[in-house]
Amino acid sequence: MRLTFDDTVEAFRFEFRAWLAEHRPTAEEMAADPAISSAHLPDWARRWTRRMFDDGWLVPGWPPERGGRNAAAVETLVYLEELERARVPRTTNPQGLGIVAPSILDFGSEEQIARFAMPILRGEKAACLGMSEPGAGSDLASLSTRAVVDGDHFVVNGQKVWTSGANQADVCFLFCRTDPHAPKHKGISVLLVDMDTAGVTVRPLPHITKPEQTDLNVVFFTDAAVPAANLLGELNNGWALAGASLAHERGMVWVGTVMELESAFERLAGEAREVLPGMPAFEQARAVDDVVRCYIDVQAAKCLGYRSFAKLARGGSAPEQALMKAFCSESSRRLHLVGSELQGDRGLDVWEARRGEQAWIEQYFNSFGGTISAGTSEIQRNIIAERVLGLPRG
Repeated sequence: MRLTFDDTVEAFRFEFRAWLAEHRPTAEEMAADPAISSAHLPDWARRWTRRMFDDGWLVPGWPPERGGRNAAAVETLVYLEELERARVPRTTNPQGLGIVAPSILDFGSEEQIARFAMPILRGEKAACLGMSEPGAGSDLASLSTRAVVDGDHFVVNGQKVWTSGANQADVCFLFCRTDPHAPKHKGISVLLVDMDTAGVTVRPLPHITKPEQTDLNVVFFTDAAVPAANLLGELNNGWALAGASLAHERGMVWVGTVMELESAFERLAGEAREVLPGMPAFEQARAVDDVVRCYIDVQAAKCLGYRSFAKLARGGSAPEQALMKAFCSESSRRLHLVGSELQGDRGLDVWEARRGEQAWIEQYFNSFGGTISAGTSEIQRNIIAERVLGLPRG
C-alpha cells in the first residue's frame, strides 16, 4: 500500500504551506502570550483566527462566508497535516471552533448562528462544553442539571465539572434535563448560555503539577435565567445533538493525535539511542521490544485514520472512529510509559525537565486524560462491540 495524494491535492498543500509561511504567528509571539486555558483567546490568537477566517483557511471545507473555500475532504486532511507540522493552532479555543460552532451551524437558527457561531469562527468569542457532572461523566444520559420553562426563559439549576475553559469562555454549550419524566435519553436539551448570566459561578480546579494552568473548572448554575430563544434545536432532542457534537470532536482530533504520536515517537527513538547502549543485555532486549511496539502502534494508528477518513470522503460512515479514538489514546499512554521507563529515576526530576522538554513521567500522567476526553475508552469499547462487531448489548 502506498499512501500518496494526486497533483491537485499536493498543489493545494503547497498553496496553504506558502500562505502559512507568510502569515503565521511566530513562535516567540505565541510563547510571549500563551493561552492559559482552552477558551483563552490571547490577542495574537484573535488576530490569527480572524485572518484565517477572512482568507478562507479557517475551515477549508466550508463555504467562503463561513471561513472556508469549498475544499474537498482530502484537501482538508492535508491542510490539518500542515498545521500540525507547523505547530500552529487554528485557534486556542478548539472546542468552540471544532464542536460548538459546527453544532450551531447544524442545528441553530439564523439568529443563533449570527450571535454565537460566527463570532466564535471570527475569534471574537470563546465557548466551553457543559457536559460532565459529578454524577454523570461519560454517561451523559444520567445528567441532573435541570432547566425549567418559566415564561420566555429557562431557569437552570445544577452543576458541571471538568468544564474546560469555562473561566475564560463567553458562552456555554449546556446539556440539561428539560423533561424529568421522559426516558433519560429523551428528556435532554441544549441551551446556549452566556457565561456572564446571573447565577452562573465558575471555580477553577488547580492542576497538581502546573499551578499556572486553569483549564478545568466546576460550574454552578443557581436559578440562572436563560432566554428560551437560546434553546438549540428542538426541545428534548439534546441526545441527537450530543452524538453530532461528539462526532465533530472525534473528527477534528485524530489528525492531531496521530501526528502528536509521531512526534512523541521521534523523541522516544532519540531517548532510546541515548540510553540503550548502557543497559544490561536482558534489559536492553526488553526495551528494544517496547520501542518497536510503540512504532507499530504509531503506524497502525496512522493507517487506521486514513482508512476512516477515506470512508468519510466517499460519503460513507466510519465506525472505525470509535476504534481509532480508543487505540490512539491507549497508544499514547503506552508510549509515554515506555519513555518514562527508559529514563529511569532521572525522569522523576519534573522541574529540571521543564527547563527543556516536559518530563516523560509528567506526560505519562497527562496521557490518562486522553482516555477520557471525547468519550472514555470504556464507552468506545461498547460502541465497537455493538456498532462495529454487532454484539448484543450486555
